[in-house]
Amino acid sequence: MREFIGKVEMHEHLLYDEMVEASLLLLNDKTDFQQIVDFLVALSKKGETANEVAALATVMKSFAIKLNEPAGNYMDNCGTGGDGVNSFNISTTSAFVLAGAGVTIAKHGNRKISSAAGSSDVLEALGIHTSIWPDASIDLLKQEGLTFLYAPNVHPKLKRISLARKQIGKPTIFNIVGPLTNPVSLTTQYTGINRIDFTMEYGEVLRLLGRDRAIVVCGAGGMDEASLAGKNKLVLVEKGDLIPFTLTPDEVGLSAAPVSAIRGGDSVANAKIMRKVLNGERSPYFDTVIFNSGIGLFASGIVSSIPEGVKLATDSILSGKALEKLEAVINFSKRAIGQEVVS
Repeated sequence: MREFIGKVEMHEHLLYDEMVEASLLLLNDKTDFQQIVDFLVALSKKGETANEVAALATVMKSFAIKLNEPAGNYMDNCGTGGDGVNSFNISTTSAFVLAGAGVTIAKHGNRKISSAAGSSDVLEALGIHTSIWPDASIDLLKQEGLTFLYAPNVHPKLKRISLARKQIGKPTIFNIVGPLTNPVSLTTQYTGINRIDFTMEYGEVLRLLGRDRAIVVCGAGGMDEASLAGKNKLVLVEKGDLIPFTLTPDEVGLSAAPVSAIRGGDSVANAKIMRKVLNGERSPYFDTVIFNSGIGLFASGIVSSIPEGVKLATDSILSGKALEKLEAVINFSKRAIGQEVVS
């Protein structure tokens, strides 16, 4: 590992095969912990490349628990996090909207690392247990077309990495790679990154990983979600091509709003915001969710344009379908935990 640390500290990019070797060392329990920290910090200072991110994602997925999901078209809408905006849990809310609109969602997530409330934190505040067995997560996917995969449950090799990330306290390559390591085989993806300079590179990573179709967004104001605050930069990955474009809220019939209008809080506060949105209460929170859900629906191929996606997302909420998905997942979670206790 020391050899790779030295190269990266000299601002040399690692080749794909070199990063595969470094990734195997990162996930090896015998590797010195401080060297793991040093490597992650050096990589962050240098700036990651598409090859480095794709190599780590490939190695991580190879070590993930095999879920044996049935064949199907699965989508994830998890973002990288780490944008420092302290917004509410947009992608988690959008997952219910997307599922209510007919997309099969396998959402990968974790607890807070660089935010006030991660996906798993807010799910638990809603009454959804993230500790259910992976087999139960796949049963939920089969029944409701929606499941949530808590990263530590499906990535047993990440315990030391989690400790290293907490010690560093700033975004690392693992923020970038998180959405790419879903153990479910994805055909489609909608993901966000808070680094505008890396948006095209991230699209290249998705291409390298073989996504049939995907969209990457870097939101106005540095968000890792599409933002109402101005012009958003996006990249569509389709049939091996990378197609950059920009999008503003007015182009899809939504009003602009500052980032401060969608501030979140702790997991309990964010859970309340989510329920208000899914109950159809109009606000910048609501508009942000239908904006991102609309892009997600376009990424999935269910609709032929993003404005059409925003309309379908709105209907998913106002018809009660998105809220029905939330209640179904809560009830399933309670039953699953009860069965595990009995057994």
